[in-house]
Amino acid sequence: MADEKTAEQLAGEVKASFQQSLDKVKEIAETALGEAKKSGEISTAIKEQADEALIKMNGLNEQLSQLEQRVAEGAGGGAEQAKSFGEQFIEDEKVKAFMAQSNPRGRIDFQAKATLTSLTTDAAGSVGDAIQTTRLPGILAMPQRRMTVRDLISPGQMDGSTLEYVQETGFTNNAGMVAEGTAKPSSDIKLDLKTTSAKVIAHWMKASRQVLSDIPQLRSIIDQRLLYGLAFKEEGQLLNGDGTGQNLLGIIPQATAYAAPITLTNPTSIDLMRLAMLQAALAEYPATGHVMNPIDWAWIETLKDAGGNYIIGNPQGSISPTLWGLPVVTTQAIAVDKFLTGAFKLGAQVFDRWQARVEVATENEDDFIKNLVTVLAEERLALAVYRPEAFIYGDFGRVA
Repeated sequence: MADEKTAEQLAGEVKASFQQSLDKVKEIAETALGEAKKSGEISTAIKEQADEALIKMNGLNEQLSQLEQRVAEGAGGGAEQAKSFGEQFIEDEKVKAFMAQSNPRGRIDFQAKATLTSLTTDAAGSVGDAIQTTRLPGILAMPQRRMTVRDLISPGQMDGSTLEYVQETGFTNNAGMVAEGTAKPSSDIKLDLKTTSAKVIAHWMKASRQVLSDIPQLRSIIDQRLLYGLAFKEEGQLLNGDGTGQNLLGIIPQATAYAAPITLTNPTSIDLMRLAMLQAALAEYPATGHVMNPIDWAWIETLKDAGGNYIIGNPQGSISPTLWGLPVVTTQAIAVDKFLTGAFKLGAQVFDRWQARVEVATENEDDFIKNLVTVLAEERLALAVYRPEAFIYGDFGRVA
């Protein structure tokens, strides 16, 4: 608008008015000095003129200081304080001049300037589109489960698609003391050929070449997330795979059911784990670890004696979880209220046909003409459970 002026322009005008007021004060002062020399006193009219001129000059001086402050803030990038309608009205120069009249009559036009706000509408004063959003760097990824089951099992490599191994499934021991001249007893052994095949775990994502170029870290995040997805599925398969279709036959479906070798009165969860170790040991496979859900491990750690003292848990301790001298591995891949105790290294082995890998292609389907990239992650593996009796699978009995 033509009547809207910048702070610099207003400051210039006020400075000129201030100089005029200063000259007026000087003129009145000289007149007063002249009267004082002639008559020895200053007239009332001159005093009133002097008072009025000084008040006006002081007001202009204050206004000039405020405008200069606004100019300085504008140069330094500071924000101007928005004024209400009432503040703008009482500070308007035309209003001040009108109200300064001894007997004000008539009308005065006053236009309030729109207050600048952070709105993004088309209304006057809406400058929200010019406000920059604070954007934190990077991408906040979702949480990832810590994978633990593979580390318990012996690793291996395979060349073909099928894995065969010979398993001893029976042994009749007739060894005995033999007298001179008598026939020796014979023993029997039974061997079976076991077969398992490698299964593929895979998934993929599509992304445009533009977004991969514009967000460099997105490619690595996609790779990591795809690999995590493989590991997540693998952990569940190693424990719970039912062997149907393209599923692995996991450890739990082949494990030996828990059966207490001895009878205890009101056994606790801690007692059950010790008896599971005993069951594996009696099968000649001393256990090397326990697997359970984090909820069940928290239950065990918070068990207390009659005096209110923790039995095994230590809120201030930092030692890795152990129970009866064996490591405790917690994973949500096993159901709540269940446990798996066993000789993991001796009883099972995981074989990698293809280790987990990520591949990128632009030629499949119509990706090339659409500038799309397909990112594929896959692995191929087989699981051999040599000794089902090396694993004891049971129920804590806390959940009905």
